[in-house]
Amino acid sequence: MLWKYRGIQYKMKCLVLFPYPTEADGQSLQGELLYRGLLNAGVEAIPCHFKDSVQKEFYLRNLDLDFVIGIGFWGNVPEVIQEPLKFGVTPIPWFNADGWVANYQEEFKRLKLMFTTSEWVRSIYERDNVDVSKIFPMHIGIDTDLFKPKNNLERKLALRRMLGVRDNEKMILTIGGDVTSKGAQEMFRALKEVNKEFKEWKYVCKSWPGECASEWRDKEEALAEELGIRDNVIFLEDAFSQEFMAEMLDCCDIYAAPSRIEGFGMIQVEAMACEKPVISINVGGPAETIIHNKTGFLARVAEEIKLNEEIAYPSMGFVTKQIIKFDNPKTFAYRANIDDLKEYTLKLLTSPLLCEQMGKAGRQHVVENLDYRITSKKMLEVIKEKLNLE
Repeated sequence: MLWKYRGIQYKMKCLVLFPYPTEADGQSLQGELLYRGLLNAGVEAIPCHFKDSVQKEFYLRNLDLDFVIGIGFWGNVPEVIQEPLKFGVTPIPWFNADGWVANYQEEFKRLKLMFTTSEWVRSIYERDNVDVSKIFPMHIGIDTDLFKPKNNLERKLALRRMLGVRDNEKMILTIGGDVTSKGAQEMFRALKEVNKEFKEWKYVCKSWPGECASEWRDKEEALAEELGIRDNVIFLEDAFSQEFMAEMLDCCDIYAAPSRIEGFGMIQVEAMACEKPVISINVGGPAETIIHNKTGFLARVAEEIKLNEEIAYPSMGFVTKQIIKFDNPKTFAYRANIDDLKEYTLKLLTSPLLCEQMGKAGRQHVVENLDYRITSKKMLEVIKEKLNLE
């Protein structure tokens, strides 16, 4: 059947559930770009907040939807799987993972199709006893029209100076809700060694305002002081639009995020789209999007942090707050190899040509493989095949 909306004819109609209106967080941007990509691919996609509401119920009851795609993680099963099923609509979750999958295995069994943000996330579901035969990895797409080289040296230098980076210094950048989870403390230790051979650098650590960043800040500052590099580290806690995030990435020389745990790594991909070489870790999402020695460097894993138990909350689908004990310890975080980080950082700091080559290769890689229009089209092709839709 052909649907007509705003003068355009569509063959399919779907609801996209995510934090909407769009916010400056990964899940919200993931949903926004999927919504835009599906429209571009000829689907009448309708955005809606994933939380239960009159609006959401109205859409589920009355729009004769072909499917619903829900963005989130396993804890969002009630909103993006259970609720659509109540109204006879096929749910398709596109989930990340936070280190484990604690609940809802029965709901996962009922699914016809599910996506994860990386092969690594799929492996976490498999490790935690979810049947992954119907789970397909699908990387998040980014907007390569927004994240691109600006080619405006005057504006770039103006922003660097505002941040406290001198014109003769190289700027290394890490961005996250907090920067410790993105590997900043490992970078501190590497930069202590880098500083013995190359001194003209600044490390900008940009976090989002919030309790998590504040809890880590004292530890980060104390470590930088202890290592003797505090004067080279610039801490910035602020909320930026996507447009200004593109400006920040454009003005750095190296983007560094050897994340302790990362199901995808959106900002690393955005940095590559801005023609910046990226330093990360050879595990999780970054290992699937960064091409080692071509678009950036992937440090080896030096350590795995394993836990024997974890706290589960009612918000995760449990009756009460409780401690879940694991039969086998689960990996909840990684630490990157400091020697690798030092070696890769020095290579990039001392070779502008290498930075340029990696940056251009990164931009090409993202435009060809990780633009939101490309990833949305790939996802739609899988949906049509697995759900027998035309």
